[in-house]
Parts: sequence; C-alpha cells; structure tokens
Amino acid sequence: MMRVFNRCVWSLALLICLLSMLSNFHGIGVMASHNVHLRYQTNNVDKVKQVYRTGYHFQPKKNWMNDPNAPMYYKGFYHLFYQYNPKGAVWGNIVWGHSVSKDMINWIPLEPAIVPSKPFDKYGCWSGSATILPGDKPVIIYTGIINEKPEPGHQAQSYAIPANYSDPYLRKWIKPDNNPIIKPIHENVSSFRDPTTAWFNNGHWKLIVGSKNNRRGITYLYRSRDFIKWTKAKHPFHTKKDVGMWECPDFYPISSQGTNGLDTSTLGDNVKYVFKASLDITRFDYYTIGSYNLVKDKYVPDSTSVDGWAGLRYDYGNFYASKTFFDPIKKRRILWGWANESSTRSEDIAKGWAGIQLIPRKVWLDPSGHKLLQWPINELERLRDQKIELSNVKINKGDTVEVKGINVVQADVDVTFTFSSLDKAELYDKKWENFPPEDLAKSICGIKGATVQGGLGPFGLLTLASSKLEEYTPVFFRIFKTTGKKHKVLFCSDATPSSINKNEYKPSFGGFVDVDLTTKKLSLRSLIDHSVVESFAEGGKTVISSRVYPTLAINENAHLHLFNNGSENVMVEKLNAWSMKTAHIN
Repeated sequence: MMRVFNRCVWSLALLICLLSMLSNFHGIGVMASHNVHLRYQTNNVDKVKQVYRTGYHFQPKKNWMNDPNAPMYYKGFYHLFYQYNPKGAVWGNIVWGHSVSKDMINWIPLEPAIVPSKPFDKYGCWSGSATILPGDKPVIIYTGIINEKPEPGHQAQSYAIPANYSDPYLRKWIKPDNNPIIKPIHENVSSFRDPTTAWFNNGHWKLIVGSKNNRRGITYLYRSRDFIKWTKAKHPFHTKKDVGMWECPDFYPISSQGTNGLDTSTLGDNVKYVFKASLDITRFDYYTIGSYNLVKDKYVPDSTSVDGWAGLRYDYGNFYASKTFFDPIKKRRILWGWANESSTRSEDIAKGWAGIQLIPRKVWLDPSGHKLLQWPINELERLRDQKIELSNVKINKGDTVEVKGINVVQADVDVTFTFSSLDKAELYDKKWENFPPEDLAKSICGIKGATVQGGLGPFGLLTLASSKLEEYTPVFFRIFKTTGKKHKVLFCSDATPSSINKNEYKPSFGGFVDVDLTTKKLSLRSLIDHSVVESFAEGGKTVISSRVYPTLAINENAHLHLFNNGSENVMVEKLNAWSMKTAHIN
C-alpha cells in the first residue's frame, strides 16, 4: 500500500526557493564540463564495492569521462571518442579516449586518440567533431587549449588526421604543425570551443563554433574550400540573448518524411533542420526545429520552437554535451549524450570512475514537425535475456504490484497503461505558471511526487526499490485538466527518495508529454542499470534520465513495482520486462 510513502509536502514558496538554490548549485548537480581540479588522488578502488557501475551503458574501466566526441562509422566500426582523464576520477588532464564497436553496445577500448603534445593544445584537447571527407577520409577538428589564461583557457580549433587510413581501428592520429586552423580574433578567447561536424554546399565546407558575448549565446560559422584555410562569415550562424555560453553546438538536417536520418550535407524540399546547444549556465541541452538560409548561411528557428532556456530538450534529466552523427549503414541519425555522476567528488574518487554515456538513440522528426522522437537503438535488444510478461493487471488506488522474475537492477521494462476515464484528472493550478518556464514541469514534479495522491495518477514504476520502500526511484505519469476539455500529461522521474544517503544530489526531474489522450493509453519504457534509470514516454516523445545511488536497493536486494496513487484505477494492458546481459566493454 502507498501509506509507506509519506513525506513532508513543501509549501509553494519554500519549494520555489529550494528549486532556485538547487538550479544554481551545479557543483552538486551536473558538474560543469570545464571545471578545473588541480589535485588528483589515487585510491585502491578494488576495495570499493562497485554496485553503481553500469552493466550495459558505455563507460571506461576507470577514471573520469565526459562529453562524447566525434562519433562516426568507418570501415566496419563505429567509433566513439570522449573526453577522458587518464589520471583520475575527477575532471582534468583531458585527452580523447577512443573505443570502437560493431554495434554501439559492445566495445573495444583503444589507446587515447588525441593527447596534449603541441603548443596549440598544450593545456588540453577539448571537445570536437569528425567529418568524413570525399574518398572516405575522416578528419577531426577539436578545441585545443593554448594557454591556461584567461580561465578556463585560451581556445582555438585544430585538426587531426589518421596516420593510416587503411586501419579500420584508426589507432594513430597526426596533428599537423599548421594548426590551429581556426583562431579567435575578436571573439571571446575563453569561450570559443566545440566545433561541429562540417557540411558541404555552394562550393564550401562549413562548420560552427560555440561562443558567447556576455550572456548572449553565439555560434560562429566558418567556410573553407580545402578544409585547412577557414574564413569566418560576416554574421553569426545563430545567436540568442540571455542564454549564456553555447557549448557543444550541433546542427543537422532531418527528414520531414519518415524516420531515416540524413547525411549532414543533405539538401532538399523535404528537409528541416535541428540546432542544439548545451547551455553552460543551466547544464541542459536544448534544441529547436527550423530552416537553413543557404544564401545568408544562417539558421532560423520555426515559430513553433521556443528559442531559449524554456525550449525543447533531448532529455529532461541528467544529460549534457550531446553529439549526433549520421549512420550510413542503417541510414539513421544517432544521438549520444553524457550523464555525469550525482554523487559526491569523494565518492567518485573512492569508486575510481565518474561519468557514463547514455544508450545511443535514433532520432527522427515527429509527424507534427514540431519536435523530435528518440528511441534506444535496436541493437540494445540483443542483450535481452530472461523475460516476464504481464497483461490486464488492474491497479487500484494505493496498490503496488511487484514485478518478479528478472534482474531488476539491470533491466529493460516496457509497459502500457490504460484508464477508462479522464474525469478524475486534477485541475492544473495556474499558480504554477509562476515557476521559471524552463523548470515548470520539474517544479510540479517536485510538488506532486509519487506520494501525493492524485486523481488520474500518479501511476507508473517504482524502480530500484528496497524491500520496505525506504528507497525507490519512481517514474510516473500524472494527468491534469486545463482550460476547456484539454489536458496536460506530466512525466516525472524523481530521485528524491532514491537513496538514504544524504550526501547525494537527488533532484526531481520532469517534462510534459504532447500526446492525444483519446485512446486513454500511455506507454513507458525504462532502462534500469544499477545507477541510471533512463526513461522514454510515449515512444520517445519525452525522455528523462536519472542517476541514483541506493544503499539498500542494490543487486539482489532491489525490487521493481508497478504503482498507482490516484483515485482513478489504471490497467496495465501489457508489460514486457527483460533481464539485461552485461555488454562487453573489454
């Protein structure tokens, strides 16, 4: 029964204050990717119980990892490069880690691809992208730090090429001495980084670099005929005031028909464009759908896309510094995103690692044309093992139903809920509009958690739950009535009750789901992997990833439940859940 869930209910004013504090306290939450830690510590990590290490999400054997760099396909292998500290589990001493895979699930680690070694990257090799030039010749352009001052470093863009194009592993990379090839002149030298994959049109290669001017986010466009000599366009490619630094920008075409991805240089009548920026201030990725002016080389968001902090997000949880690439083998656009730790620095050092990559996702345009859909790549399903199925299970108010028969700490759970009526949906409180729009759904999830009885919802999953529910991570829906006969569907992943360890950062994440409720159905898929719960609502319309660190609900002591804490009964039309085998990351 749900009475074990009792928690204090914050007043609205106190909650607003608390959320404001948390949103500004990023040292506990999503750690900035460019924070500098001057000291490195070594620990005997073999003595640390590695209960939080993931089983099928990508992460190196040890040490710090952040931004995914330059994912690409080359000669039979998918390549993933990533920001990596070979000397410790905190950010610093950054090189380009490198691993290859046949399926983006099982990986072979290789030696670092790019390390500081030249005057143009003496103090760090930061994020960048790969472009496949004609003749199947990959080239990487990355941000090199040429001086430690001004903080966080004087930045310029350099390139690297394979030492041996016939090597499918691309083990060795050369950094020619004519670097850097893109240098800041009038730009902000300490905020000039993360070049994108280049595209080709009108006789030129083109790429953009992220920057800022005071609080204005900027991407500068550069053109080149030979990929060596680059000239900056007279006007920014895209800019927006009051958003702060645009890290890790991404720009790519997407088809307005079907689910296939497009090569980055694709043009055509049935093509829309996605512009994504990672917001250094708020620590989330937002994107817009828009058009590309080929004459002016400028991006223009559609009127239906909010351009700024309250815009669309790939993921409304722990997700940052994302990068996409076109997979030429399966004709799809693939999204990679980094999820950092929400544990403390000392805990990260003790376990000897920090940071994971979330499961790569296929992305395509929603039929509405206003947002993207995302779904885990189908190669992940090869790891599915023992299976349990449920159907037509009624969940009354206050009920929990345990899902047994699988390894619930390393699982893939896909469930469809139905309900007979929308009549009991709660009224949407107009006072919530006082919350900052970028935090609106998150704030409501904080007020209306899984323990707060509702009308239609909350209902969903209790993941990584301890036997007496001292710890659990709920992933759930809640439906509200708005004006007329319209409804809002709230989707939450709440880490607040996930651990009795008071040192962890345990936010409540939330997003709205744009869905037609005439069928009176909602679907949810959650990928549970020890310290991450990655959840997809309604076929990937809204996605939330949470990092959690239970102390009781670990390994065989963890449980999984279906629950309903609303007055309207819900039905589990079907549930398919699998134990997940451990991926091979040698």
